[in-house]
Amino acid sequence: MRRKGKMIEKEINSSFLGETMTLQIYHPEVFSTAYKYEICIMQDGKDYFQMGRIATLSDKLHDEKEMHNVIFVGIHYKDKYDRREKYHPSGEQNEAYTDFLIQEVVPYLDELIPANHQEKSRSIIGDSLAGTLALMTAMKYPDLFDKAGIQSPYVDDKVLAHVEQAKPLSTLDIYHTIGTEETEVKMSDGNTADFVEPNRKLNQTLENAGAAYTYHELEDGIHTWKYWQNDMRRLLTTLFD
Repeated sequence: MRRKGKMIEKEINSSFLGETMTLQIYHPEVFSTAYKYEICIMQDGKDYFQMGRIATLSDKLHDEKEMHNVIFVGIHYKDKYDRREKYHPSGEQNEAYTDFLIQEVVPYLDELIPANHQEKSRSIIGDSLAGTLALMTAMKYPDLFDKAGIQSPYVDDKVLAHVEQAKPLSTLDIYHTIGTEETEVKMSDGNTADFVEPNRKLNQTLENAGAAYTYHELEDGIHTWKYWQNDMRRLLTTLFD
């Protein structure tokens, strides 16, 4: 039977952020407690649904038996400044946003989705700054997340130090990509940065951290959704096989 998906929206009045946050949830048309569902939480949620085409692709891969049942939850930002405040490791709302994910989003989804919570696994993915947020959160809460997908994450000394100081990551499965031409990425603060060498340093650090780890350099890839979308099939089949 061909899998059909359905998109719904839910709102959380976040006490940590002091604002109402919208969750876009893409799930099989019919829930059943007979199945195990994995929850994948995506920052830059609208981008993953619209430019990453993750809903359509996941249904296709499910039909082809290339991936198991995954419910995708997208959370988006207001604008580039709001995104930086919440996702950047030094952003003013980064800690509050992480608390929102852990203490409000995760319990809400556990209530909403009819599955055995002890058997259900969670993943978190993101691109660029959203990828940084995904990696930092997964490492900080390995009891809640067992997978992280990071596409061209922003990496600085703080991120590298966090990875080096993290507990052994033997319970974490990480998918990591960087484009070989991401040497002059324009950031939301107006500055330009080389993403390639910091990501190669991150690669070496993660290789030594004990995680189940997959790393790819996208040939001629630049910091755009064209390359992230082209790699989406491999991301999904690697993390959710």
